[in-house]
Amino acid sequence: MLDLIIRGGTLPDGTTADIGIAGDRIAEIAPKIDADAQEIDARGDLVSPPFVDPHFHMDATLSYGTPRANRSGTLLEGIDLWGELRDIATVDEMIDRAVAYCDWAVSMGLLAVRTHVDTTPDHLRGVEAMLEVRRRVAPYLDLQLVAFPQDGVFRARNGLQNLTRALDMGVDVVGGIPHFERTMEEGARSVRVLCKLAAERGLPVDMHCDETDDPMSRHIETLAAETTRLGLTRVAGSHLTSMHSMDNYYVSKLIPLIAEAGIAAIPNPIINITLQGRHDTYPKRRGLTRVKEMQAAGIAVGWGQDCVLDPWYSLGTADMLDVAFMGMHVAQMTHPSEMARCFEMVTATNAAIMGLDFGLRVGAPASLVVLDAATPTEALRLRPARLAVISKGKLVSRQPRGAAALSLPGRPGSANRRHAPHP
Repeated sequence: MLDLIIRGGTLPDGTTADIGIAGDRIAEIAPKIDADAQEIDARGDLVSPPFVDPHFHMDATLSYGTPRANRSGTLLEGIDLWGELRDIATVDEMIDRAVAYCDWAVSMGLLAVRTHVDTTPDHLRGVEAMLEVRRRVAPYLDLQLVAFPQDGVFRARNGLQNLTRALDMGVDVVGGIPHFERTMEEGARSVRVLCKLAAERGLPVDMHCDETDDPMSRHIETLAAETTRLGLTRVAGSHLTSMHSMDNYYVSKLIPLIAEAGIAAIPNPIINITLQGRHDTYPKRRGLTRVKEMQAAGIAVGWGQDCVLDPWYSLGTADMLDVAFMGMHVAQMTHPSEMARCFEMVTATNAAIMGLDFGLRVGAPASLVVLDAATPTEALRLRPARLAVISKGKLVSRQPRGAAALSLPGRPGSANRRHAPHP
């Protein structure tokens, strides 16, 4: 008794199969399913688990230009602009912007997002808004909320109290920003206090960690130590951009500590490449953390979006393939196996970092996307149309193929950029 069959799609591992969906679960995967149900023809198309974004700022999204544009393009000016915006934005305004972004996300096959919500102001309107957004989008998009003290949990007045209030209101994850505290010592203390709070409440941890070009910003070391000491199991360090500037000897010690602690890493390549290195002349640093080196050590590394049309970034479309495409270039991951890994980073790896049960297997949630591409590497090259998006068993979005009509003498009447020489 199937409700929906995806016919003949190519899975990320290259196999071809029908996928049968019953209710909100994948009920069958087989070369040929004989059943009477609604069908989606995916022959020749890539069928993938949904895209997942483990790092975003939804309270600020779609606000670009309010109160004004970021003239310097720096992280610090963006933080200042957000500090003004968060005190004039209403709950309803933040809800409207965030739900509109979730519409974009669904259309792009992005069905799970972890968003950091600022807990700095006493009014906590952003927390109130994002809790309501989580409720509204729950039928079709999984939204995790991180209690994020943007101005520093000790640097901001009532910073720790307000973060704790946000957790009491129902926020899912403990966040932090140790490199933005007043001193290195206070930064390290914030990591210890916040990890202890997470351990007491049984919550995951996801900290903005060392989002700076300063090679002496080493709070990831403290996060690894506290994770091991407290026995925490769901910890992520986001950004980690200072590792780009650290000397190799120190990193040869640091990476094994991160791996030993089981911490996941979430670089945000579009935003890191935009914001970092702004104080450099030449050579100008990329500002992306050491992705391949961490992966070689067995660390889970997933790409994050971070920002779309907000005080820090003036572009963006909710397309995680754009994120992976930028990451592939900046991290120089251009071998076919590395490109396939970049695709996996925005699907399976990110789902695992967020503790989600996504996947193309019997019994998994029936959330998947059909792309106008033949392979994961071709999907990266094209960032193609999402022909169909299924969320929790429901067809929630459809999009036409991306072929162009041509009027050229002696040439075909259409052009499609699909071409899949790589596995």
